[in-house]
Amino acid sequence: MSDPYGLRRVVRPKGALPQQAEVIDPRLPLGPDELSIDVERLNIDAASFRQLQQECAGDVPRIASRIREIVAARGKMQNPVTGSGGMLIGRVAEIGPEHPARGELRRGDRIATLVSLTLTPLVLDELQAVHPHAERVDVKGRAVLFASGPWARMPEDLPEATALAVLDVCGAPAWVARLASKGQRILVLGAGKSGSLACAQARKNGAHVTALDYRRDAAQRLVSDALADAWIAADATKPLEVYAQTRGAFDLVVNCASVPGTEMASILSARDGGEVLFFSMATSFTAAALGAEGAGKDVRLTIGNGYAQGHAKLALDLVRGMPALQRIFGDRVA
Repeated sequence: MSDPYGLRRVVRPKGALPQQAEVIDPRLPLGPDELSIDVERLNIDAASFRQLQQECAGDVPRIASRIREIVAARGKMQNPVTGSGGMLIGRVAEIGPEHPARGELRRGDRIATLVSLTLTPLVLDELQAVHPHAERVDVKGRAVLFASGPWARMPEDLPEATALAVLDVCGAPAWVARLASKGQRILVLGAGKSGSLACAQARKNGAHVTALDYRRDAAQRLVSDALADAWIAADATKPLEVYAQTRGAFDLVVNCASVPGTEMASILSARDGGEVLFFSMATSFTAAALGAEGAGKDVRLTIGNGYAQGHAKLALDLVRGMPALQRIFGDRVA
């Protein structure tokens, strides 16, 4: 019987999808429409890694231990506080006879999963190293990709760490490519991985782009690298501080911040009739919806789905064509 979403692996609560489930079983025999991966690296999403750092007071061995605990308890890497995960790379170990990649992939091919670790069955045999600056973890383990899960071959023309970091947030520029128009005023909150890609794509679409980050040097760098037109140094968790500089003048606001509590800074920065794209795993729907209502802001609120058709190729091509982005990602994952 076909099981493209991995329902048979849900332990509890019964009837939930793997992403919603508290616990899934990664040790069941491989199903006919599943693919197994020998995992080499996990890329933990920014919101989750930041929370782990805070919980563990920045102590790397404690972070490693906490990751092992989460995976052992839940059968997947889903941060119980943020609810978010990340993605992985590894080599194809086995392909079920009914998996859609059969005939396209072979054993030993290196791939990146383009679905969240929050729904990916995972067993960790060894956690070898934690790279806090890159939010990356080197591991030995085994993961399962369901028939419904997209994947991408690891490119050979970009450094592996760069490609992994780009693929982790490749939905951001794809959504900006859809929403950004020539001549628009666009504000991007966060100058990290997804924020850098969002700025670059918005500018490529012909928009006037302002980068906002609490780190002055990070925001300034996007301007000096010609990925943004202007910059603002402000704390996005302080909406009035942000509003004092943005004055609600932007057609589109893209939230790529990795901390909670930035919804109102985004909403107040958009003009009436404008749009806010939330591409942050720290976003609260309740805070955004009720906050916009309470402030009397008539703005469209959009949740940035991490998947968009062709998103991996779009993001990788964007980086290939912009040496400045290659340098930013290279510095980020070094």
